[in-house]
Order: sequence, then structure tokens, then C-alpha cells
Amino acid sequence: MIKVDLINKLAKDMNITKQEAEKGVNIFFNTLKDAMKKGEEIELRGFGSFRIRKRDSRSGRNPRTGEPVKVPSKKVIYFKPSKILKQSINK
Repeated sequence: MIKVDLINKLAKDMNITKQEAEKGVNIFFNTLKDAMKKGEEIELRGFGSFRIRKRDSRSGRNPRTGEPVKVPSKKVIYFKPSKILKQSINK
């Protein structure tokens, strides 16, 4: 499923225009994005939670040359599915 599919399903199920559905979907995603930029945790009950984790710097290797390179530390988004979501997928 891609964003357009989500918009179409929302418009059909809620009996609203695609433009209204797209606006709602964009607001939802932008709200999630803004919260993550602030470092906030997001918990959607019955679906899962998003958290920001920090990866420490480490040494790696250039795959072409094989020479060592330093990989800088960075923040990554971690998603943990809820128990309900896991159970529904495994049925």
C-alpha cells in the first residue's frame, strides 16, 4: 500500500473527497514527523510505537576499496509493533 492507496481508501470509507482525505493524511504524517523531530515518542494503541534511538559512531569498511572508514553517530527511527498488531498478523 502506498500513500495514494491510503488516501483513496479513506475517501471511500468516510465518504469524503480525495482532496479532504489527502489533507487529513498529510496532517497526520506531518504531525508524526514534527513529534519525531522534537525527539518525542509516538504511541498508537493497537498499532505500535515509534521511538528515536541513537547509534554510536563506529568503524566500518569501504566496500570498494576495503579501507577503514569512520561511520558517524546518528539518530534512527525504531518501530515496535503492538501485541495486538503482531497477533492479528500471525492469525
